[in-house]
Amino acid sequence: MADARRGSRLTGPRLEYPVRGGHDPPMTTWIIKTDAPGDGPRLAVKDAIDVAGLPTTAGCAAIAERAEAAAADAPVVASARARGARIAGKANLNELCMAADGVNPWSGTPVNPLDPSRVPGGSSSGSAVAVATGEADVAFGTDTSGSIRIPAACCGIAGLKTTNGRVSVEGVHPLSPTLDVVGPLGRDVAAVVLGMDLIEPGFTPVPYDASLPIARLRVPGVDPAIDAAVDDALRRLGPFSEVTSAHYEEAATANGVIVSVEGWEQNGHLLGEPDKLSGRIHRRIQHMKDVHEAGMLDWALGFRTSFRAELDAILARHAAIALPVLTCVAPEPDEADESDLLLTTLTGQANVAGLPAFALPVPLPGSHLPASVQLIGPAGGEERLCGLAAALEAASA
Repeated sequence: MADARRGSRLTGPRLEYPVRGGHDPPMTTWIIKTDAPGDGPRLAVKDAIDVAGLPTTAGCAAIAERAEAAAADAPVVASARARGARIAGKANLNELCMAADGVNPWSGTPVNPLDPSRVPGGSSSGSAVAVATGEADVAFGTDTSGSIRIPAACCGIAGLKTTNGRVSVEGVHPLSPTLDVVGPLGRDVAAVVLGMDLIEPGFTPVPYDASLPIARLRVPGVDPAIDAAVDDALRRLGPFSEVTSAHYEEAATANGVIVSVEGWEQNGHLLGEPDKLSGRIHRRIQHMKDVHEAGMLDWALGFRTSFRAELDAILARHAAIALPVLTCVAPEPDEADESDLLLTTLTGQANVAGLPAFALPVPLPGSHLPASVQLIGPAGGEERLCGLAAALEAASA
């Protein structure tokens, strides 16, 4: 496979491996592009998920160098293939799933189709762009701190972070086994539902029951125009209730601790290969080591239990918790890395709580870019969450 990574074309089903390395990596949606035959839905698979016969690179030179062709599909891919999906390719991503902007100096950065000057979001960047540009009907991504919802918001599509433990993560390159999930991205709610049906045959949304109000959660630091766009979308569906969370901001810290401790355990060995990591990912792994040594994991796991109880209490009285996915529109690339860190301000909390969360674009008046509503539902409540998202999509049309 080493020759393939240098740009060769193989016989059989056509595989395209973009050239890697150098000082100017290509702007590309794909790590590996395939032309799978058939008439089923075209499925883009994030290149952190195994596809039989293809290597899994995790968007990282150090991993790609020794990656061998996967012996079997990850269960989510096997299920999709059994439902007739044809693999469109292995989609690009942030290196080791460790960033949220979609920028990757080794594998290239997918182009945001709404505005090429803006980041596509990540880490499931290629999955979102493949769907947004029509190169795939549905995509699979992973989400540890927002990596499905953030690129969905940046690219103006829909995405679903599933309940922790509902979907198998076997055959998925791990970042944080406690928080990692797999979920679908699509251009609209129907495409996300298709993705869930590929994962769980027979998956069927439950129509929204307006007798339960939506809980509107407000968090400091959100652009007022984004907040107003979310409010306007929710009002089109009906009245909503204002709620507060005493610990929502602190939950972002807990997410960072868990990701750092487990990310160090999964990837710390790569510090010995600094020439095969980008500078910022090398720095992040070093930071993960520092957090690991600080001994904060017990606090984070204990906090996780109490925070889940707080959100469960809100969801016992409401259909979902609504807030923006992002505090602002998709930002421009930022060498200082501040925009990347800003992207996860509102998303990692759902991972800490283990709850499903849907990202849905809504109009942002005066902007060529959309806002995105984040709907957090009860554990195992993806069917109802998809029904709510469909109702909100129709009301906002």
